Amino acid sequence: MTTRPVAPPVALDRARELVDPLLVDAVARLNPALQLPVQHHLGGGGKHVRAALALVAAEACGADVDSGLPAAVAIELVHNFSLVHDDVIDGDRERRHRPTVWAQFGVGTAIITGDALVILAMEVLLEHANPFAARAAAELARATQAMTSGQADDMAFETRPIVSLEECLLMEERKTGALLSCASAMGAILAGAPADTVQALRDYGRHLGLAFQAVDDLLGIWGDPAVTGKPVGSDLRQHKKTLPVVAALAAADGMAGEFAALLRGRLSERDVANAAQFVEGYGGRDAAMEVAEHHLAEALGALDRVPLVPRAAEELADIASFVVGRDR
Repeated sequence: MTTRPVAPPVALDRARELVDPLLVDAVARLNPALQLPVQHHLGGGGKHVRAALALVAAEACGADVDSGLPAAVAIELVHNFSLVHDDVIDGDRERRHRPTVWAQFGVGTAIITGDALVILAMEVLLEHANPFAARAAAELARATQAMTSGQADDMAFETRPIVSLEECLLMEERKTGALLSCASAMGAILAGAPADTVQALRDYGRHLGLAFQAVDDLLGIWGDPAVTGKPVGSDLRQHKKTLPVVAALAAADGMAGEFAALLRGRLSERDVANAAQFVEGYGGRDAAMEVAEHHLAEALGALDRVPLVPRAAEELADIASFVVGRDR
């Protein structure tokens, strides 16, 4: 992978400053019993990539940044709903260097906390007077459905010995690409952009999502726990058929059965190290890097298809480069 600066773009800091107070206001509407777990979860921080995409996409289409705020808040609520539920599904006890919601408050609380967040997202989006709010809400509903479908595939793949590369990429497009695509499209929709511009930004976000997930897959095996906040080899421990694993299994041929059997068992520290070595040795790490670079190029190419405000287009390009160069 090409070496890139990993410092977060200014657009992410700006999104955090604009969106976080509105998230606080939105969460204050929830039942008091749910406010504490949400505040606990949100207090761990976050990159705000999706919120930034919604805001900058609106500006790229010539609108004021305020036009994208409902989409930015809504997409962050849906994203965090997915994280709260993912932690329950994966049994993860730590996220962002603090206990996950289920670990701190219990599984039942985590489930209804996530439910509350996804419903609150639609409420936030639909209550605004923007004439395109309903279209944006439909975009968000479709993306949330796609994300859920991708999560279902991800879970099903854990018990399958072999998953094709095409199946894996489709799962990752749904699981991660859907929300990033939606964030960019919603910003354009609320800005009143024409259909071809909305589609170009939707495609930008979809490719960015695939690049994002490829990097996530790399970090899930080789990331530094002190930086990622997750145990080393966490994806291997959970038997996830992520992109590096699927690519290595495809390349291993006669050795694939032995490795697949290892992934079905309980992995010791030595097993995790051996599995990571296997994946890297059979090209899984390089394959994931290539996918990230390919979809980064496709995302940047989508920005060139339509006229956009130059400064905002540059910010979208900066966000894309950060996504591929990040270490967490």
